[in-house]
Amino acid sequence: QVQLVESGGGLVQAGGSLRLSCAASGRTFSSYNMGWFRRAPGKEREFVAAIRWSGSSTYYTDSVKGRFTISRDNAKNTVYLQMNSLKPEDTAVYYCAQGNYREILLTTPAAYEHWGQGTQVTVSS
Repeated sequence: QVQLVESGGGLVQAGGSLRLSCAASGRTFSSYNMGWFRRAPGKEREFVAAIRWSGSSTYYTDSVKGRFTISRDNAKNTVYLQMNSLKPEDTAVYYCAQGNYREILLTTPAAYEHWGQGTQVTVSS
């Protein structure tokens, strides 16, 4: 049974940084693509960042490019999201997701089979 457990969320002032972690268990982590999505209050879930199973390619939504970095440590079965220069509009529940390596487009929720429970990130102005 696949489990994804996010951690690292919290309250931070604008301009600050947080690093989210997502620990995976249940199947061979290195064989799966990983993504981060977020849902802000009153808004739809949106794509944030993704990384291919090999780590060879990463993808970001425009609003976080240059500020967020996704990475993975296959030895630790963990994917990270380093978030710098945080803005109040980054406030949301952040979810990690795991998807099949065959998926081509990683920016859509349909590319992912399993989801974590989410971690709250709040950025104060």
